[in-house]
Amino acid sequence: MSSNSDQSQASVNTLRERVEELATKLVLGDVDGQQWATLLTGVCQVAETSGRADLARIASETLEALPRALDADGLEAVFSNSIARMQEALSAAPPETVPSPAPPNAPAKAAPAAPFSLGEDPEMIGDFILEAREHLTQVEVQMMTLEKEPGDSEAINTVFRGFHSIKGLAGFLDLGDIRDVAHETETLLDLARNHKLRITPGVVDVVLAASDFLKIWLKRLETVLAGNNPDQAPQKDGLLDRIRAGASGTAEAQVVTLEPAAMEKAPAIEKPAPEMGKDVRQENHPADSATVERRTAEADRRAHASEARSVKVDTTKLDFLVDMAGEMVIAQSIVRYHPELTALRSPALLRSLAQLARITGDLQKTAMSMRMVPVGGLFQKMSRLVRDLARKTGKQAEMEAIGGDTELDRNVVEELADPLMHMVRNAADHGLEPPDERRAAGKDPTGIIRLRASHQAGHIVIEVADDGRGLIRENILAKARRTGLVEDGSALSDKEVFDFIFHPGFSTAAKVTDVSGRGVGMDVVKKQIQKLRGRVDIESTPGKGTSFFLRLPLTLAMIDGLVVGVGAERYVVPIFSVREMLRPTPDMVFTVEGRNEMALVRNNLLPVVRLYQRFGVLPLSEVAAESLLIVAEVAGKVFCLMVDQLIGKQEVVIKSLGESLKDIPGVAGGAILGDGRVGLILDLEGIFHAVAA
Repeated sequence: MSSNSDQSQASVNTLRERVEELATKLVLGDVDGQQWATLLTGVCQVAETSGRADLARIASETLEALPRALDADGLEAVFSNSIARMQEALSAAPPETVPSPAPPNAPAKAAPAAPFSLGEDPEMIGDFILEAREHLTQVEVQMMTLEKEPGDSEAINTVFRGFHSIKGLAGFLDLGDIRDVAHETETLLDLARNHKLRITPGVVDVVLAASDFLKIWLKRLETVLAGNNPDQAPQKDGLLDRIRAGASGTAEAQVVTLEPAAMEKAPAIEKPAPEMGKDVRQENHPADSATVERRTAEADRRAHASEARSVKVDTTKLDFLVDMAGEMVIAQSIVRYHPELTALRSPALLRSLAQLARITGDLQKTAMSMRMVPVGGLFQKMSRLVRDLARKTGKQAEMEAIGGDTELDRNVVEELADPLMHMVRNAADHGLEPPDERRAAGKDPTGIIRLRASHQAGHIVIEVADDGRGLIRENILAKARRTGLVEDGSALSDKEVFDFIFHPGFSTAAKVTDVSGRGVGMDVVKKQIQKLRGRVDIESTPGKGTSFFLRLPLTLAMIDGLVVGVGAERYVVPIFSVREMLRPTPDMVFTVEGRNEMALVRNNLLPVVRLYQRFGVLPLSEVAAESLLIVAEVAGKVFCLMVDQLIGKQEVVIKSLGESLKDIPGVAGGAILGDGRVGLILDLEGIFHAVAA
């Protein structure tokens, strides 16, 4: 009987803890329908296993009422009433609820399982992983803010709420290590919220270490969900000791004694749950304006979010939707230009085809926009990298992020992460000088690494810049001569010299560090950017810094192009590279020194590339005056592309040519045109360099 009594008491204690968790989340203003459904489901299951039918009924009724609470105020009213009823039931019931004894011949009842297990509810674990990662992203962003402004109470509250939410959900899912680390970190942050702990670089290190630990665990959970064996679990004991040391005032954390005035302004950690029937919005909390302002801001945010509802979708389904929308555009175009339909003169049919084209176009644009994400998330990851590198190298550095709301295809963003990381590491290790050297040069001892994103001529341009020592032309040129990349006496422009740093194994670093210096990285950067159909440009001034400009297409799935004909073949010229198109007069095109063919366009001599020569195609005519010249600009170079005819403008879906044809110079891919034929999408930069070589 004592065993049953102990189990019952443990169940009641568990229920009390979880109801207090509900109350705390309500007081913090952290109300989200999906989170509340998860929490209440946990209460309901524990109540059922402990024989508390009354609490299970309250939780179940609240779950049923959720769909009817359409806004933030309605949710808050439902939750506050539910919490009050649960607390009243817990206080009125005896502390021990002993279940009825089982009949003598009844089979032994298995011990109740954990509320949620990885095998029983993988969907809930997946939601937890997604939500926890969102919280940890905000944790890193706000900790970077706190390192610069330790007194930012809103940043502290945001980090606290992140760990608080992770702790609560991990507890319900029986993820002990995650819960323990989140709980101890929450305790440390609670001291900071109450002005009993000063945020120092040591405290920031501890919180970020906790964030890294949780990321590793989330990765392990993801591996298990995929049906694979995870890596060995990280040990939490050493980390817990670090967190507790930070909370106790050691490990570079300083505990301060509050003045009476500060005590009055400190926001309350926990508040009693509202009495039955009492609206928590009408509670009076004197001298707690910070909490009131925070809850008001959260309510406004939730109200705005309720207007634009969102749903989580698997990215594979989203990619499939985009692909199918592209296929639909192709099918619609083939139908529209089918010879039998073009011969018909039915106005009703033409109207229907036009309407189909509009609907298909809108569907495709909407599908593409669903895959667009802001680059700000990528920039936030680089902020943490800059901080860690600065502390590791003994330098002082800050990161500026501009244009983080600029949107780019999610696939491009994912492919861009590694190149951007290499460039930021180089900027911190090679670009920025040590503080003493910067002072001697009359600079601020704190260096700046700037990331900027913007739209330019149908491309997105990402700038990675630093205000360090800049690229030293003489050093790069000397290294290039030693390695045989250039002959002595060659006259090279700055751009040509700077491009040597993209050569495999090229490095001018005086010593090799564990950060960089082996000449590995920049060649990978260039290859990756070219794979994304982009290019890298460099600007540098000695003593003032270096800027790298990554020019990338907005999406990898579609392109606006001019469909041109050369003989019987069709080609697609990316329209963002086209400056103008003209039919030359007989005297506009001529040969210079018997070798290079040039065209005089608006008083500028431009090299001419005959496309039929490049691909070995029989043209309709080899006479320039009977052809068309497309004036194109790529990588800062302007040239003329000679074709037979312009067929039209078309938005085409880019198709891969497969592994065997992926590296053909001058070809970026293929596309199915409106008449059902396949056209090659031209890589104008590759065509120009292939001819120039």
